[in-house]
Amino acid sequence: MALSDNNNSRERDNAMGKRKRSHSAAFKAKVATEAIRGVMSPAEIASKFELHPTQIARWRKQALAAIPDAFVGGRKRREDERENREDELFAEIGRLKMELDWLKKKSALLDG
Repeated sequence: MALSDNNNSRERDNAMGKRKRSHSAAFKAKVATEAIRGVMSPAEIASKFELHPTQIARWRKQALAAIPDAFVGGRKRREDERENREDELFAEIGRLKMELDWLKKKSALLDG
């Protein structure tokens, strides 16, 4: 009887439009760390944190992909930030130049 009660509550939750849960980065990191350690099976981790094993695998994969970035040297990171900032500034210069040209054109029409 408990099984049918559980199924009915699941159907009711889905019919009522159960909201997606959102998890903090710290929670995701904790789950991914558990998965990377490999002490527990994915099914055990899923049960422990009330998640789907696919979600755990996805977070584990993201964490493993992000690990190399943690060891990028400061110089490389600063160079990347400087290049990004330069690109932003050049784009802004281009926009301001176009705006200035447009204002000069409109000013000449009003004066002439």
